Amino acid sequence: MLRKRSSLPAQPDFIASHVTRRLIKDYPDYSIVALDKLDYCSNLKNLAACRGSPNFKFVKGDIACADLVNHLLIAEDIDTIMHFAAQTHVDNSFGNSFEFTTNNIYGTHVLLEACKVTKKIKRFIHVSTDEVYGETDMETDIGNPEASQLLPTNPYSATKAGSYGLPIITTRGNNVYGPNQYPEKLIPKFILLALKGEQLPIHGDGSNVRSFLYCEDVAEAFDVILHKGAIGHVYNIGTKKERRVLDVAEDICNLYGLDPEKSISYVQDRPFNDHRYFLDDQKLKMLGWQESTPWEAGLKMTMEWYTKNPDWWDDISAALHPHPRLSMISHSNDDSWMSQKGLVSDAKEAGKSDGSSGLKFLIYGKTGWIGGLLGKLCKDGGIPFEYGQGRLEDRMSILRDIEKVETIRTNVGGTLTLADVCKEHDLLMMNFATGCIFEYDQDHQEGSGIGFKEEDKPNFTGSFYSKTKAMVEELLREYENVCTLRVRMPISSDLSNPRNFITKITRYSKVVNIPNSMTVLDELLPISIEMAKRNCRGIWNFTNPGVVSHNEILEMYRDYIDPEFKWMNFDLEEQAKVIVAPRSNNELDATKLKNEFPEMLSIKESILEHVFKPNRKT
Repeated sequence: MLRKRSSLPAQPDFIASHVTRRLIKDYPDYSIVALDKLDYCSNLKNLAACRGSPNFKFVKGDIACADLVNHLLIAEDIDTIMHFAAQTHVDNSFGNSFEFTTNNIYGTHVLLEACKVTKKIKRFIHVSTDEVYGETDMETDIGNPEASQLLPTNPYSATKAGSYGLPIITTRGNNVYGPNQYPEKLIPKFILLALKGEQLPIHGDGSNVRSFLYCEDVAEAFDVILHKGAIGHVYNIGTKKERRVLDVAEDICNLYGLDPEKSISYVQDRPFNDHRYFLDDQKLKMLGWQESTPWEAGLKMTMEWYTKNPDWWDDISAALHPHPRLSMISHSNDDSWMSQKGLVSDAKEAGKSDGSSGLKFLIYGKTGWIGGLLGKLCKDGGIPFEYGQGRLEDRMSILRDIEKVETIRTNVGGTLTLADVCKEHDLLMMNFATGCIFEYDQDHQEGSGIGFKEEDKPNFTGSFYSKTKAMVEELLREYENVCTLRVRMPISSDLSNPRNFITKITRYSKVVNIPNSMTVLDELLPISIEMAKRNCRGIWNFTNPGVVSHNEILEMYRDYIDPEFKWMNFDLEEQAKVIVAPRSNNELDATKLKNEFPEMLSIKESILEHVFKPNRKT
């Protein structure tokens, strides 16, 4: 490399600041641009040593701003990105997973799209985490290699498990510690609490095992990966030296001369706290990297730095809490953020189903098809309702909408921000999602009658739409107040509506002929309101039982609506040539919904009763 220009988002943060200082010092010919929005855990003092360097520039800004990112890549002639920007604290991810999605997924997507648009990036290093592998067996001495299946178990790690088709190198690292780390993390939190003479809070019994790497060793690892790593590869940054959380607390007590039995307290565990993350780091070692800082030496250097710099940050009292949570943060009003429609009802009163529970609905998505139909159902049924005026990505505007309604038993369309707000206000959210996240496979073959169940993991990745829907569904599993309804190919009696699946296929010159599960809205939307009253939760396949093919629907259309109607069929090979994004074809098992509502009609019966018989013209 003759001259490299590196953009490193999140520089004032912990790890990235150590990498930045190393690159500025060791590679004076590189021009380094640091982009960071200066979130609560960032501190420009971490880069004080860099600010006078002629090869360094800091820009305050958000990686979620596409215009800014595109401008910087072109104006600064960037050819390499090291992407450290992320929300990383797992405790916070349980309390506000939307913030993690915005930063770790949406922000990353903006960066990747900018790389595609500018076509200037030769190397994109994406910094991920060991937690995407899920929990490691406590008995094994074999670490997770880079090719291991990804099994994230918390919202933070789930948001770090994505991928993209660009010149990317991905790193997955163990826990990092050292100077400059914001004290929401274990080691600096324990050190500062010990300095204050307060107790060190341990989640659960402290038996959880973690591997810790000193920050300078990690900075060296990124140096090696930047210069020797292969495009398209994943590199684990790990250590074989493991310690229980209780061991860490005891070591810090010993450094300060404290009695561990008197200085350590035990608090409620996280909702899910993996017992162990263990990495196989041989691949990185083959590039020439080696861990060089012993645990005892690294911990002592870290302790000395915090002892000398106890006021590095302003008020950190919230971070020192045993279970810190992000305070309510105002998010960017970015039009490109995806939203999902949904329903919400008050969890305390939702068990009432006799129609006298005083429901009052707040509906988002007035101009959307399903949102409009829900409003009409409420109006026709004499149920009080309002349409929300706020933007779903704007947390405060949702709160204003909720506060306008005196009795909060609401059906609301929303996303993860909505799920967070509803959880805080003890509301049940019924989320209208999609069943287009599956495709027929060996265990669920077309025509077999074996459908995908609610607990099955999505297997269709043919479109970005389906990937994002599956990702959001997985994140919403963390919310006990959410009921997700998987809608498929929605059908209604309004044959003039262009979103109606029947209307769509009658306007095509050619159609495929594949059996699929579908949702008849005239029958199932009233059921969704009843589900809100019954306080239903979890994931539900929200389709009529059975499958129906395109030809079967068009035959009914011909018989009931237009006897002169004719159509032709694509085969799948022909369809692939004219449709860029693959389509999801599947059967969803509606047994769970049928058991709850035994009067529900099969898909063919429902289409006849609710669509074609009321519209009959022949």
